[in-house]
Amino acid sequence: LSFLASDLLEGRATPSRGLDLAAEYIAAQFRRYGVAPGVGDSYFQKVPITVRGQSEPANAHNVVGIVRGSDPVLKDTYLLISAHYDHLGSREVEGDGIYNGANDDGSGTVAVIELAAAFARSETKPKRSLVFLAFCGEERGLVGSRFFGANPVYPLERTIAMVNLEHIGRTDDLEGPRVGALSMTGYDFSDLGPLFAEAGKQVGVEVQKHARNSDSFFARSDNVALAALGVPAHTLCTAFLFPEYHQPGDHWEKVDFANMGKVVRAVAVGLWGLADSQAEPKWNESNPKAERYLRAWRERRGLSGPPAR
Repeated sequence: LSFLASDLLEGRATPSRGLDLAAEYIAAQFRRYGVAPGVGDSYFQKVPITVRGQSEPANAHNVVGIVRGSDPVLKDTYLLISAHYDHLGSREVEGDGIYNGANDDGSGTVAVIELAAAFARSETKPKRSLVFLAFCGEERGLVGSRFFGANPVYPLERTIAMVNLEHIGRTDDLEGPRVGALSMTGYDFSDLGPLFAEAGKQVGVEVQKHARNSDSFFARSDNVALAALGVPAHTLCTAFLFPEYHQPGDHWEKVDFANMGKVVRAVAVGLWGLADSQAEPKWNESNPKAERYLRAWRERRGLSGPPAR
């Protein structure tokens, strides 16, 4: 995290030299830990980026790694684990003008790397394959995740869920301390919320619905790009908003690494349960807020008519 959120990377704007350096770093970590390339023999999915004043688009990249499942049939189904590795870049101002983005979302990116390493190094693999994603362009309007959804590396029809990680390094939420706890956006839009709540109990982490923010933040991160296509997809976070959110002061030294390690263990337990289960997560048919995502799921699966009640 100290590298990804360093001044050397100049805030990781999309597109930028700093973002490219971050992408190479993430891919190098995947390679180091034995995580297989996720785009053929490459870790990179090229994403065209429209730049004002340029006739041709620039290129950024989603970084993709995969840990193959162990079941001869279920290994061809996929669980996505994601974070965005871009941030806001830098501004020409007097003083600190670099938006380092340590918590937003360097913390989630580092967690994706560590989770990928843990699953890759495990002698026992879950039944399903796990795809580890670092998206570009979230701060420009979910550009990387929307591109991935429109150009999926693995079939969305065989993608059972997506778990996105955001803001998991800070505990100083503006609404009060958040120690030993995770909130899930759209907690009761699908059955992923209760599943991760049970996983959290195993390591002493409370996974909950935030009364104010769980629903309102559902469409503010990369999960919604896949949810709109029918994939049960949610974001887990520790602090929705923190004092230096989208400010130059979001430095890695302010991260609570002990708490971050604890919540990442809870995520790992939940991911293992999902990836090793015969059952697939489902959208909540009784929640009107999930109706559009359920409809997209049914359309993608070739189902017609309203869901059975």
